[in-house]
Order: sequence, then C-alpha cells, then structure tokens
Amino acid sequence: MKPEHSPEEHPLVQLARRTIEAYVREGQRISAPRELTPEMKLRAGTFVSLHRLGQLRGCIGTFMPTQPNVAVEVISNAISAATRDPRFTPVRPDELDDLVISVDVLSAPEAIESPAELDPVRYGVIVEAGGRRGLLLPNLEGVDTVEEQIAIARSKAWIAPREPIKLYRFEVVRYGHH
Repeated sequence: MKPEHSPEEHPLVQLARRTIEAYVREGQRISAPRELTPEMKLRAGTFVSLHRLGQLRGCIGTFMPTQPNVAVEVISNAISAATRDPRFTPVRPDELDDLVISVDVLSAPEAIESPAELDPVRYGVIVEAGGRRGLLLPNLEGVDTVEEQIAIARSKAWIAPREPIKLYRFEVVRYGHH
C-alpha cells in the first residue's frame, strides 16, 4: 500500500512529484498541465530539491528562465534533480514514496556591490568570476552567515577564495518542504 502524499501539496510540488514518478517509473516526460496556476504561467528560474530520510537526494535548477513558463521549467528541473545531479545516483523507483520535494521560484538576480547587501535567510547568492558561476539558495539549514554562503557558492563554481568576484542576490518563493 503506497502512502498517499498530502493533498495540501502545492500544485508546483505536485507537478514535480508527478514528473519524477512518471520519469523514474516509465521513462516518460509528462506535459505541462492544461490548466496553469498563476505561478505556473510566470517565466522564472526554478530549483527542485529532493530530500529522502532527512538527507539531500538531488537539487538542480536554473538561475534564469530557460523554458516558456514555470510549469515547463519545473518539469525539466525535476527530471534533472532526480536523475542528473552529479553528486547522487539517479532516484530509484523504490525511493519515490520517501521523497520530500520542494520547488523554489527565483526572482531575477540583481547585481550588488558588497556582501553587506546579503542576508542568508532572505537572499540567495550568485558569485561570478571569469565565466564561472556558483549559486546558493537562501534559507538553507546550516548556512547561517553571508561568509559561509559566499564560500559555498565559490566552491560550487571552482572559484578560489581570494579570486575577485561579482555578486548577485535573488529572492525565492519556496513551495513544499524546507
């Protein structure tokens, strides 16, 4: 008997879940729903994060929109989070019932002059140097300072600790589990 996921799941989280289940079980890429919610009609970067048994299981996203709308963006990033995150093996069918899914919809990044304009709870950060970009979402467990946030984003992009960087910040609306 498969546990039913809460009917209170936000439509974007439900869309990510249906996408991952169809792709992992049948290799099928689902289409966007015919009826789009207001959030699904936007164009924005999105991140899909998967947790299983309290541990990160996959997290992939787009800084900026790459698809016609958020619904298609979430479908694309959900498949990538489940099957293409290089840190993890692809999600297996027997793991699907344990997945806790969240979807972040990103505001457009804005350039900032200094780390003083960041706040690790409110803003995500993008660091950029020589064509390499690292992104860290806001409000992540264990990331409590701007310095940690920037250091993690640097390491994701292979940017050295003293290398000069450009900074950008963005906000997210997070749906589903934190």
